[in-house]
Amino acid sequence: MAPCPKSAKTAPSWRPTLVTHDTPTDPLLTITDLEAGYGKKPILTGASYDVRPGECLTLLGANGSGKSTSLNVICGFVKVTAGSIRYRGTEIAGLAPHRIFRHGIAQVSQARDLFPDLSVEDNLRLGAMRRGGDSAAQTLAGIYERFPRLAERRKQATRTLSGGEQQMVAIGRALMSRPGLLLLDEPSGGLSPQFCEEVAQIIDSLKAEGMTLLMVEQNLNLAFRAADRFIVLRDGKVVDGGDVRAMAGDHDAIVRNIYL
Repeated sequence: MAPCPKSAKTAPSWRPTLVTHDTPTDPLLTITDLEAGYGKKPILTGASYDVRPGECLTLLGANGSGKSTSLNVICGFVKVTAGSIRYRGTEIAGLAPHRIFRHGIAQVSQARDLFPDLSVEDNLRLGAMRRGGDSAAQTLAGIYERFPRLAERRKQATRTLSGGEQQMVAIGRALMSRPGLLLLDEPSGGLSPQFCEEVAQIIDSLKAEGMTLLMVEQNLNLAFRAADRFIVLRDGKVVDGGDVRAMAGDHDAIVRNIYL
């Protein structure tokens, strides 16, 4: 599988929605004593953490620790049984997924959730359904600036794209909503090393433009490259965390805490 061309050198004409009403010390998202699960099986058992404006926070942990469940709970796809989720000061726990999306939270799931028989452009336009008009057209142009390969294949059925290209469509669709918070669940999952690097560059550019990111990522090289901070989940609770730069050269200690 051949990698796609590098992202455009020039910055796109569209920028992610920046947080202007919060100070750097005010969390954009605050999770407090969160409990959730599937049926009678608890997954999150009292997790508490926050996400600050403009940062990338990465959730680490072994399988079953609650990482992907955390993202799905924030988006309303998994029911909260106890605790609080506050976004920009507003309680969103218990809201329907479409209402949470309208608050400005978008997720790129592990499955990508694309419509395979629709064209690349049709899939992208679905991300702007809450907006529309000239602003959606302008945003679409910005997505094509960011992902030139998608512009080349805008009329092509999404199912015919490579896995890496489909991941670009999924990220581009989320960006079409101009989110204030972007959730990424295993963005490098199943991709070749070349496309993993492409995903890393996409995240680098989003961070440089001020996007706030909450990411789950098993590829620790990407996780540590992208993250400003990390937290470690175990049995549905936060057991460790810190500043990635402060832990430079000591990533083995983080890994031991994840799996031991």
